[in-house]
Amino acid sequence: MSEQTKPDSRAASATAMPLIVTLVLFAALALIPLLATFYGGGWLTSLAVRAMLLAIAAISLDLLIGHGGLVSFGHSAFIAIGAYTCGIMITEGVDEIALILPVAMAVAGGFALVSGAISLRTSGVSFIMITLAFGQMVYFALGSLAQYGADDGLTLWAAPGFLGGKWLASDIGVYVTVLLLLIGTWALVHRITGSRFGRVLRAARQNPVRVASMGYPVRRYQLAAYCIAGIIASVAGVMWAVQFAFVSPSLSAWQSSGDLIVMVILGGMASRNGALIGALCFILIEESLSAITNDWRLIFGPFLVLIALYARGGLAGLLDRMRGPQ
Repeated sequence: MSEQTKPDSRAASATAMPLIVTLVLFAALALIPLLATFYGGGWLTSLAVRAMLLAIAAISLDLLIGHGGLVSFGHSAFIAIGAYTCGIMITEGVDEIALILPVAMAVAGGFALVSGAISLRTSGVSFIMITLAFGQMVYFALGSLAQYGADDGLTLWAAPGFLGGKWLASDIGVYVTVLLLLIGTWALVHRITGSRFGRVLRAARQNPVRVASMGYPVRRYQLAAYCIAGIIASVAGVMWAVQFAFVSPSLSAWQSSGDLIVMVILGGMASRNGALIGALCFILIEESLSAITNDWRLIFGPFLVLIALYARGGLAGLLDRMRGPQ
């Protein structure tokens, strides 16, 4: 009986630990506004909102990279699509977030459907290059919108309303909304990856031919994951526009997509909390090192190399190994 109980207890511990880490992270984020009243003020809450928005985008990208094996170098284009949809609609007089969000998600979903259907005809390096090309197309398309600021970007002079109220006009309203969206994104992606859809997606990453021979339409599953990830990233883009009241084509630059990939790798691909931890740590490292030198990436680069070489599974995997044998 004891021999049977020990594996069960180890499995329960392995399941419970990531959930505890998640709860601690979300609780810490929830306490940031309280901490900001004593230290940092608006700077601290703005930094936390930025980190959470990037975490939402990184979690959606991990669905592609970690679970689907699809390395997209144009994922930031969906953030830019969401941000510009919000900015253009507010500029044109539509300032209800309940209308802006569905439109942004629909536009991003449509772009993901078209670009994904084309990109998924290839694999490997070719897939990476095609997604990069689509991301650059969005970058130059947004830069050509002379009516909406072109390369100079677009400033939002008013915050959107929420069901007729001014909830998003306050810093705390935006903060709580972004935190709830982050929690919802984490829960949604966790549910997707734990479903049959997620299992098929992971199996296709390992052996797509075998999965197809079992009767599963691999490309449809991958395209669905690509669209879901793009739609989630567009939500982060909408809230980015709301928080910072400014959008520019640089949101869709390939460097931004590269940062998202770094966050996923840093935290640990295909782990429950990897993308979340990676995004939060990326922002903390960036903020700390940039206070020392403008060339902070020269320091961050070797650190990332060490993580890739010696921390198998990223920071999330490192946390698991620090617990020791159970």
